[in-house]
Amino acid sequence: MKSLFVLLLFSVSGYGFESGERIPEFEAKGLSKVIKLSDFKGKVIVLEWLNHGCPFVRKHYDSGNMQKLQKKYTDQKVVWLSVISSAPGKQGHVDQEKALKDKSENKSFATDVILDSDGKIGKLFEARTTPHMYIINKDGQLSYQGAIDDQADTDMESIPVAKNYVSMALDEMIQSKKVSAHTTKAYGCSVKY
Repeated sequence: MKSLFVLLLFSVSGYGFESGERIPEFEAKGLSKVIKLSDFKGKVIVLEWLNHGCPFVRKHYDSGNMQKLQKKYTDQKVVWLSVISSAPGKQGHVDQEKALKDKSENKSFATDVILDSDGKIGKLFEARTTPHMYIINKDGQLSYQGAIDDQADTDMESIPVAKNYVSMALDEMIQSKKVSAHTTKAYGCSVKY
């Protein structure tokens, strides 16, 4: 287990944390308040690395795919946190006002957006791409990390034929089943630290 300062989140095997590892407490700036992992004790949490300038992210937002997933699972009491780790001056960097506007314009159903402009959370988890997806189970352990699906392209036409790893893992968790694919290779644009 890593010793951590007060701020931070989660990643994957070959990344910051191994699947099954307990995620330590973290604190991060959200849109309207400071977010702590302990605020969501006993809940499933999705972390979605986000950069609205990335064509891989645009594929999932312009098609409505990401919002559909967010709505489906937040309606089932899953906490969905979008994480923006783009540094000032880099593609995807936003301040609080722009993040609120983007959330509204993109019709996001994310529970909150974490503003990680210093990259501490992203680097802790070694998040590499946007979107890079992580799921933490009700016991605070990392259950899934990697790609949103198996279609590593920017073509919206591939979404209907995609094997959606996030949906698959969340459905298995909600049904109290073991997550069958706990680590996949994330794809997308590099996180702009």
